Amino acid sequence: MKATLGIDVGGSTTKIVGFDENKKLIEPMFIHAIDQITSIYGAFGKFTDHNGLSLQDISGIRVTGVGASFLDKGIYGLKFERVSEFKCIGAGGLYLSGLDRALIASLGTGTACVYADRCGTVEYLGGTAIGGGTLMGLSKLLLGMDTIKHIYELAEGGDLRHIDLRINNITKKDDLSELPSELTVANFGKISDIATRNDIALGIINMVFEAVGTTAVFAARTRNIKDIVLTGNLTTIPQAGRIFENIGNMLGANFIIPKHAQYGTVIGAALK
Repeated sequence: MKATLGIDVGGSTTKIVGFDENKKLIEPMFIHAIDQITSIYGAFGKFTDHNGLSLQDISGIRVTGVGASFLDKGIYGLKFERVSEFKCIGAGGLYLSGLDRALIASLGTGTACVYADRCGTVEYLGGTAIGGGTLMGLSKLLLGMDTIKHIYELAEGGDLRHIDLRINNITKKDDLSELPSELTVANFGKISDIATRNDIALGIINMVFEAVGTTAVFAARTRNIKDIVLTGNLTTIPQAGRIFENIGNMLGANFIIPKHAQYGTVIGAALK
């Protein structure tokens, strides 16, 4: 079996995926390591061994991500091509969603918003420094926790009424005008003395997702589209679907979290 591989190199995490000669997706995977080179070779070795691939089976390797610059030579003698991360975000988002055009928001350490269409247009529209790094940093500061699974499990018992200030807290129903009553006025603007660690955990997750969601909506409006495809590691947080659905309902957007969303960028690299 011949395969084209995509590798997305982060700070200490590397994602890898492949497509066979029939353009069938080979199940993606990722590994953690102490440095980028170790991570790249570890991911490559694990992926090829798991899928029974030899070096002769690899027809091409495309590498992207912030850590790709650490790779100066070929991987086990195989040449590779560096590809633009923004182009990978766009290609991966369209492939996973099946859409002809969309705003793709890549939720990583920060958040990048990319417009892409089937005509080959890929345009970086901006983003925000709020993302997974924000979530982890605030959780470490406020909760003393830095394991993402523990954070979202803690948040499952949270109540945002003890954390956020919303429209219905500050005005009468008759004065709401066109603003949804549940629209957040200030994240952590109503934090209560009885707020629990569960409430705080949910408040952090909600704040990050609301900031990312509104940024993506504003970017999508510049291209007059409502479909927003979410990719990146933060999409695996269980609260993501519900929170983004609420944002979409309030702001008139259609948020989509497709299967394999966390691998959107590396899938785009393999597809280029």
